[in-house]
Amino acid sequence: MSRKRKGKSNKRSKKKRTKDNIEFYKNKILQLLNSNSGKAFTEKQIARKTGADNKKARAMVVHALVDLELDEKIRETGKGYYTSIFEGELLTGKVDFVNPRFGFIVVEGEDDDIKVSSRDMGQALDGDEVEVQVFKEGVDGRNPEGRVVQIIKRSRMEFVGRLDMGDRFAFVIPDNKRMHTDIFVHKGKLKGARDNDKVIVRIVSWPEGEKSPIGEVVNILGKAGDNTAEMHSIMAEFGLPFEFEEKIIEAADKIPGEITNDEIARRRDFRDTTTFTIDPADAKDFDDALSFVDLGNGMFEIGVHIADVSHYVTPDSILDKEAFSRATSVYLVDRTIPMLPERLSNDLCSLRPNEDRLTFSATFKMNAEGDVKEKWFGRGVIHSDKRFAYEDAQELIEGKDGEFAHEVRTLNNIAKELKQKRYNKGAINFETVEVKFKLDEEGKPLGVIPKVRKDAHKMIEEFMLLANKSVAEKVYHKKKGNDKLTFVYRTHDNPDPDRLETFSKFAGRFGHKLNLNSDNIAKAMNSLMDDIEGKPEQNILESLAIRTMAKAIYTTEPKGHFGLAFDHYTHFTSPIRRYPDVMVHRLLQRYLDDQESAEKGLYENRCRHSSEMERRSTEAERASIKYKQVEYMSDHIGEDFEGIVSGVTDWGVYIEIVDTACEGMIRVSDLEDDYYEFDEKNMRLIGQRNKRIITLGDKLQVKVVRTDLDKRNIDLELVNND
Repeated sequence: MSRKRKGKSNKRSKKKRTKDNIEFYKNKILQLLNSNSGKAFTEKQIARKTGADNKKARAMVVHALVDLELDEKIRETGKGYYTSIFEGELLTGKVDFVNPRFGFIVVEGEDDDIKVSSRDMGQALDGDEVEVQVFKEGVDGRNPEGRVVQIIKRSRMEFVGRLDMGDRFAFVIPDNKRMHTDIFVHKGKLKGARDNDKVIVRIVSWPEGEKSPIGEVVNILGKAGDNTAEMHSIMAEFGLPFEFEEKIIEAADKIPGEITNDEIARRRDFRDTTTFTIDPADAKDFDDALSFVDLGNGMFEIGVHIADVSHYVTPDSILDKEAFSRATSVYLVDRTIPMLPERLSNDLCSLRPNEDRLTFSATFKMNAEGDVKEKWFGRGVIHSDKRFAYEDAQELIEGKDGEFAHEVRTLNNIAKELKQKRYNKGAINFETVEVKFKLDEEGKPLGVIPKVRKDAHKMIEEFMLLANKSVAEKVYHKKKGNDKLTFVYRTHDNPDPDRLETFSKFAGRFGHKLNLNSDNIAKAMNSLMDDIEGKPEQNILESLAIRTMAKAIYTTEPKGHFGLAFDHYTHFTSPIRRYPDVMVHRLLQRYLDDQESAEKGLYENRCRHSSEMERRSTEAERASIKYKQVEYMSDHIGEDFEGIVSGVTDWGVYIEIVDTACEGMIRVSDLEDDYYEFDEKNMRLIGQRNKRIITLGDKLQVKVVRTDLDKRNIDLELVNND
């Protein structure tokens, strides 16, 4: 009897010891994983780090891991790795999925973005609104780390990509560089698409535990590599329309073209005033014109006349709703996708020569030094005397005789005075190098040519800037009672000091100095821009300087424009291609008629939409340029080029090819002369053995080794490793 009691006691004691040991290891494991939050360890690593040095102890560790996982205090990440479930702060933000290995969650109001590894993204995709759990605070300039715990709202369900057909199923390989997973498509959901077609695919489900979402083809754009299919793919990728519905075209076609005498009587008549347009040689729409009157005594009246789109596109009409939805025209390499149908953009609202046209006008009585003495704003009617291409006007500026030569040269001289006044006040002189392509009939690029901006371009720009600034000032200083009037402004915030510091270090690698201690940062920036003009690094430094600046936006808040050094600025001069200009015309007329202030909230929402659509349009334009650059370089595989290091990451070195302004990448894994480590603080790679440093601004000889049109990538390698 006593032996039985003793046996039971020994069993209870043994169970208690076992339980105590498991609790001991549970505490040890929690301490290990919580103190290394965000890291994952194997069972073997955990056993070693918790001192489980024998078979029995390791069994306790296994038991403890099972208990902790059941208690939801740790989790298995896959392949036998365990990590802590740390109850960190929950925040809401948008996914910025920068590469296949990790992304960031951008949280409004937070200084630092939250870094999330791809395994902790779950099924979140770029642009999604998500709830993120922060499990590791940022230290020493590093981003805090976290994991996505919930997808609140998908940013999109449709993607553009190339169809890769297998025997029993297919995948769509997305064009979007921030979409890091292919989309599985059952053969019954292809809608007739064939291998290597460019398609739009809609995600319909994403089963738990599956690597790829499941989708269905909703539209076939054409064969991959076909120019039209690729341009339509880019538009679809950024959610931009590439054609008008028939009802929109019909509404535009029904607008009468006749200008009645009653309409002319309501306007200021400029038809007998010398007026001309200056545009690109291949332009189809002319939305601005200049008029010129010599008043004597060194005074001139110069008119800036803008197509009166708001006369034809009335509020809440079908055309107005379509224009608002698009918000901007889109300019791809080989085509323009207009904001307004052709009946408006190329006909009624195009200030063609020798035809009466309705305008919204701003006139300035000013002297040869660009001092404005008197301004007038209102609706007008013009009759353009001549249509100049920029090249024609430039020839007159450079001394060639011709019709209106005196007027053009006088306008150019005044424009230079206006430009100097802006610079004296602190405007920044950005002259970015843009490229254009020589294309064959099929849209294939035969050459890459830098665009050259001459005095004729700059002359038009100065008078457009003058009109935009003056309209903004006119409304800002006009009040209704004691209240400011609601208006649409174009604002540009001051640059972030940290970004300026980074840019300054980058410029220093080329031997240039940006004086950050200057009382006038804009003046210091201009000094740097003058210093780099004509040098190989000009394009890289100017592009980076622009990225250093804040982004210009539309808003009803009457803030200033840092880059232009204007206290108040708007967009008045391009209503054919920008919806904010249409809003500005309507609001200006409203206030010229002394009406009440417009509803601020309504216009602020419209401003936000316009800013977003402008961003998408810009990205689509850049994507089309990048596609053509990759397509062009595809014919130069195996050739050597001189390049400049434009970016350094832990996975690759970005190189801008000097001759073509095309950017490619050397993968770190392809640098075979040494093992390179990434120095994030100084944005450089350092060879472990040879101590070679590859950093921003280095000039390197590179070879084009491969191109990927789907991802718009150019892969390079070093020609030599000296």
